[in-house]
Amino acid sequence: MNSHILTGCRIVTPEWDDEGTVVVEDGVIAEVLRGRHFSAGEDLAGQWLTPGCIDIHSDYLEKELRPRPSAEFPLPLAFHFMDQRAAACGLTTVMSAVSFSDKVENGRSFASAVERAQGLDELRQGALVRHLLHARLDPNTDAVLQHLDELKAIESLKLTVFNDSVPGQRQFRYEDLVRKRMDSMAKSEPEVRAILDEQIAQRSAINHRGPIAETLAGVQILGSHDDTTVAHVDEAHAFSATLSEMPTTIEAARRARELGMWVCMGAPNYVRGGSHCGNLACKDAMAEDLVDIICSDYHFPSMHGTVVRMMADGISPSRSFDYVALNPARLLGMDDAIGSIEVGKQADLVAFEAEDAYTRVSRVWLAGRERYRSNPTERRAPEVLVPKVSEPAARVAAGMASA
Repeated sequence: MNSHILTGCRIVTPEWDDEGTVVVEDGVIAEVLRGRHFSAGEDLAGQWLTPGCIDIHSDYLEKELRPRPSAEFPLPLAFHFMDQRAAACGLTTVMSAVSFSDKVENGRSFASAVERAQGLDELRQGALVRHLLHARLDPNTDAVLQHLDELKAIESLKLTVFNDSVPGQRQFRYEDLVRKRMDSMAKSEPEVRAILDEQIAQRSAINHRGPIAETLAGVQILGSHDDTTVAHVDEAHAFSATLSEMPTTIEAARRARELGMWVCMGAPNYVRGGSHCGNLACKDAMAEDLVDIICSDYHFPSMHGTVVRMMADGISPSRSFDYVALNPARLLGMDDAIGSIEVGKQADLVAFEAEDAYTRVSRVWLAGRERYRSNPTERRAPEVLVPKVSEPAARVAAGMASA
């Protein structure tokens, strides 16, 4: 039997947080005890010991794949460094969002998205943390019908959201798009409105939510992205969606709650005090108890950053970790195995020190196996290295000094 003891830490369980000890046997949590009960074991020196974060929506892979619009890197390289960063930020389960659309102007196609998803499905086998997939699926194009069976067959694809592509209806409003496109397209306002109106008519005439739900419901969790109106939420719910992801208005969030849907908001929204594009603030939705899950959206460090800020705002540690660990596990139907520090669950654990708006992660375990280690408690000034100056450079420097 492979067992180890973690003690001298502040443990967060669904019911309490206190100094305690966790005993892990063969990757499973065997005991969770308040106080020190063993003379042996690893002393975590007062650090927090919490469940690993479960991130149901991350766009971070896009940043590694394409750090500049015209500079794309290979998928294995991008995945490797995303995986490293996820571990360092205390995430033990990450759902990378892949956009399935036919927006050729954005360099996207269904075929390339399917290829990327299949590649990720293979790469995840040797990763530090657990990786699953999240499909942002465009229902406003006939192209989606050709790829539904492929999506159904991807093992790690657990969540699919309707990612409506009718312009000007959701996150970015019509009038905002008019102004933005006038600048980018160098066209007059009437010309831009005519182009937008044509696109709206074309996209609105196609709606394949029905075939998507018929193929994927019961196999994957279905949701909706950027719901803005009550009608958006009602439509998603009618087609088997159980998740409203990043609703942009309080009305949409309220309707999702009325229908018994899960509501997910972005961690950067909470950390920054509001939406970066002027939509619904996470804190305003939480004030009405309309939020169940916090995801990283586009910024891994904000997951722990949100927890730190929540605790500073008076939310208990247990409740704070419900948003980023236990509730996401419940949505995914994985809460019998992960999402909290409880006897019988896998030991997906994170040790860290809390700062003002972030954490310093020192250790990460996945199913009891250590996957990441640093040492935030031992810090010293880095050694200053003085580079040798070549003779020509030295002459140039001497000349500049005498000028």
